[in-house]
Amino acid sequence: MARPDGAPADQTLAEGDAARVPAQDSADDGILLAGVHLLLDPAGALYWPEERLLVVADLHLEKGSAFAARGVPLPPYDSRATLALLERIAARWQPRAIVALGDSFHDRGAAARLGSDERASLAALGRGREMIWIAGNHDPDPAPELGGNHLDLLRLGPLTLRHEPAPGFVRGEIVGHFHPVARLVQRGRSLRRRCFATDGSRLVMPALGAYAGGLNIRDAALAGLFVRDYAAHLVGAARTYRIAHHACLPDRAG
Repeated sequence: MARPDGAPADQTLAEGDAARVPAQDSADDGILLAGVHLLLDPAGALYWPEERLLVVADLHLEKGSAFAARGVPLPPYDSRATLALLERIAARWQPRAIVALGDSFHDRGAAARLGSDERASLAALGRGREMIWIAGNHDPDPAPELGGNHLDLLRLGPLTLRHEPAPGFVRGEIVGHFHPVARLVQRGRSLRRRCFATDGSRLVMPALGAYAGGLNIRDAALAGLFVRDYAAHLVGAARTYRIAHHACLPDRAG
């Protein structure tokens, strides 16, 4: 099924798919970013064990209702599915804080369109822990009725967390915004997966939203963020898979 923005739906990389990725690739669970050890959750989240910090990006809550208002009929369950996924991730890591790296809501009115079940899910996620909402280009204004702290960016130790990357080289920057995906073809089958993209100095997070599309990591907008060779860490059913960017394929033209 195609996504609302035209990007093809992501497939979950099952354990058996390891045989279908290039031989030089390896299963991995973590990275070093500016000297900090971070764990990659296969659902597309990031965990910083030392700080007990869970980071997610681009939830795009209520994207479905935004499209419906424009006459594009979509199942109205994207917010529920996205929050259910976030609840499972939080249950796995039990973080002291959750940081959402912007575009948590698809537009300025999205928070007001949330249903009672989705509001209850957000309240449960914030119970007993800190919720930090970073401003994005889709949701620059805070939604104080949902609780938590609202920031433009968060600096913690050697790392800086924001929605869009700062100009030039910034060591230890974690961003969202681009929704990176990687494409492979093995044995005649095309695989397109959400992924983390990093060169060890800057990290671009995958989108977590159920209806979020994706930008190929070979695209110039993503490639230009890195000052040295970078890799995709593809999300899978139970782990992530590291693939050098040059082993990934651009999307088909047309």
